[in-house]
Amino acid sequence: MKLCIIVDDYLPDSTKIAAKMMHELAIEYKSQGHEVYVVTPDSYKKYQNLENQIEVLDGITIFRFPSGRLKNISKPIRLINECLLPFRALFHGRNIFKTWKSDLIIYYSPSIFWGYLVHKLKQKWKARSYLILRDFFPQWAIDNGILQYNNPLTKFFLFIERLNYNSADTIGLMSEGNLAWFQNYYKGKAHLEVLYNWVSDQPIVIKDFPVRKRLGIEDKIVFFYGGNIGHAQDMSQIIRLAKNLLRKKNAFFVLVGSGDEVELVRNSIQSESLTNMVLLDPVSQTEFKNTMSEFDIGLFCLNRNHKTHNFPGKILGYLVQSMPVLGSVNPGNDLKEVIESAKSGFVVESGDDQVFLNAAIQLLDSEVRDNCAMNCRKLLNQKFSVKNASKTILKIVN
Repeated sequence: MKLCIIVDDYLPDSTKIAAKMMHELAIEYKSQGHEVYVVTPDSYKKYQNLENQIEVLDGITIFRFPSGRLKNISKPIRLINECLLPFRALFHGRNIFKTWKSDLIIYYSPSIFWGYLVHKLKQKWKARSYLILRDFFPQWAIDNGILQYNNPLTKFFLFIERLNYNSADTIGLMSEGNLAWFQNYYKGKAHLEVLYNWVSDQPIVIKDFPVRKRLGIEDKIVFFYGGNIGHAQDMSQIIRLAKNLLRKKNAFFVLVGSGDEVELVRNSIQSESLTNMVLLDPVSQTEFKNTMSEFDIGLFCLNRNHKTHNFPGKILGYLVQSMPVLGSVNPGNDLKEVIESAKSGFVVESGDDQVFLNAAIQLLDSEVRDNCAMNCRKLLNQKFSVKNASKTILKIVN
């Protein structure tokens, strides 16, 4: 079977969880004997001419079409470049798509702008389509007051969102809670189902600890946060947690990533005299995993105003490394039950600083961390394997 994967960021240059997940999915399908193609924007400007846009990574054929930057850029520029994604793909891939006729199109959102491209390719190839839906934009931005519902820009985003959903035959949501919410929100005809995030990594075992040594924190218990540092996370929660833990001299926070709230974090470290926190720049996937493997507790947070049940991909990296999970979620998010029922960590309601602090203090105890760590791998194998994800998606064409 021929499969076409569409995603807005891809390895080896990307540091995003989505890029890693989709490459793992592509490799899994290749191992099953399928022919796999990837379509992704060349926002890193690797290629200077149109003749060198095809590359092969781990046996996966990748078409990179010219694009402006999509990550770590101003919002107006990002919006323009995302709007142009389907048109640039269709223009630069007009000859490639003639020979890449596929049976199934698998596309990942965010970005929400793939709908038109998927619609045109479905017509051309007579293919089925599966949307891996991982971000309810613009709804979360409306919930958080970033976008006003009656604003023309918001109406435009809602139109694009509908086009994205309407181009799918099946939409995979990341949890039962997401599915229940989306069933009330979505008015289209696509089949809806749960498709958990996945990971195929083996844990990294290191004998040296270069980041710890460089930072001078060899004797600390380190809370590690890696990934997007933005409004959707409300990083002020971690700032307050670090401030409340200043009296615990063995606790330290390492943050790695980029996003809209980087300056908030950087300024807070200075203004709040957070001697127990450091913010590091984004790094490659390999360096990111090596860095994460040095630390003790995996940290995540979500904005309280979310109405949906987000499941941050970074959690899977923590589970791979058997790192106890500490996080905060919006009220009603079923991620809390998933983590705590497996006894893999603690998840609290966003904004409840005292409970967040109490959970963090519990994880400073080595026995508590060891008990959580033993359960992380069990949870990973039960719910989040790439084999399970690949089988779920392929049911659409069986």
